[in-house]
Amino acid sequence: MSSFPNKAGIAVEANDGVWPIRRRRVLDWLVNETRGERFIDNILVEMCEKLLAAGVPVARATLHFRVNHPQWVGARILWKEGLAEAKIDTFAYGVENTPEFLTSPVNAIHQGAEEVHRQLEGAADGEMDSFYQDLRDDGLTEYIAWPVEHTFGKRHVVTFSTSRPGGFERGHVDFLRDLLPALTLVSEIRLKNIMARTLLQTYVGPHASEHILSGVTTRGSGATVGAAIMICDLRDFTGISDLWPRDDVIHLLNDYFDAMSDPIERYGGEILKFMGDGLLAIFPLAKETACHDLLQAIREGQALMAQLNQQYAGNGREPLRYGVGVHVGDVMYGNIGSRRRLDFTVIGPAVNVASRLESLTKEVKRPVLLSRAFVEMAGCAQDMDSLGTFPLRGLGEPVDVFAFPER
Repeated sequence: MSSFPNKAGIAVEANDGVWPIRRRRVLDWLVNETRGERFIDNILVEMCEKLLAAGVPVARATLHFRVNHPQWVGARILWKEGLAEAKIDTFAYGVENTPEFLTSPVNAIHQGAEEVHRQLEGAADGEMDSFYQDLRDDGLTEYIAWPVEHTFGKRHVVTFSTSRPGGFERGHVDFLRDLLPALTLVSEIRLKNIMARTLLQTYVGPHASEHILSGVTTRGSGATVGAAIMICDLRDFTGISDLWPRDDVIHLLNDYFDAMSDPIERYGGEILKFMGDGLLAIFPLAKETACHDLLQAIREGQALMAQLNQQYAGNGREPLRYGVGVHVGDVMYGNIGSRRRLDFTVIGPAVNVASRLESLTKEVKRPVLLSRAFVEMAGCAQDMDSLGTFPLRGLGEPVDVFAFPER
């Protein structure tokens, strides 16, 4: 056992290396009563409210997480006294190289510091960075940041601040420090849940990810659904990939997929896979406007591709060309693959028709081709050019084919 003087000069005993220093109601709540709460931001809010009720004068608290996300390198959850809900801010890649981050206490923790502790009350502007000045100007008197150590060396950050004159008492700091091991476990579970959902949404899409998370994980599991199907492919990609530098090819593909994919997702479509320079997407017919939504997604995608080609022309590059095949029908939607490696996708004759229509765009020199079945369901035949009947490879019956009008 060791002792230290508190701010009143009274010796207080501490348990060296023993956790917790003192068992508290908030700690019991974190360990035993948060299992029903899915989101860490709600837990942070309730924890801070319980701290206030226990006499710990917390006025501001944050959790800083590094996340595996295609757009965000990290996120901050911010609570302030009086807020019923926490504020969540995300940070794009590159923020970790800014002067503001490099001089921040969060970066100090990521670089190995075990604690960043700053008295704000009475400090002059020249004695502290602008970050601390802003906290002081908000009425805060003391700031503490600690690492939150997750498995595999993943280090995140928790901070607490107070507006109490004189700052925290030593007992308050011990109270907060006692929460760290439990907060670490509680936050890691929630963060892993978020990461699992984010990774699934990133690689298989939001709809398929919900099916997988709900337990649809065995080979052959799935359902037959009606869907409008869209298959898109970039033209002359082989030649481009042979002639262009690798990084330029990757940049081109990303530009192309942004232009075609963003409208699909905005109108409720589900991109099931990217196949080299192509994509497969469906618009489930459970939504009454599925066919109309698919048409709007294609039109907006075409407009974005036109803007992209203008940029390419300005750089002396040839315009990108593409083909889109559209059909409608029942598809098998679910898990297909080997025993250990599955793909959540759609298969069926309707998918084959959409694929053949996409290939036919090369022959008829029209970028978007649609089957009669689709245009009749969409009620858009009067807005399309009828190109006639075409035999499609591998299919028994010829298909009546329509195209977007030429401009």
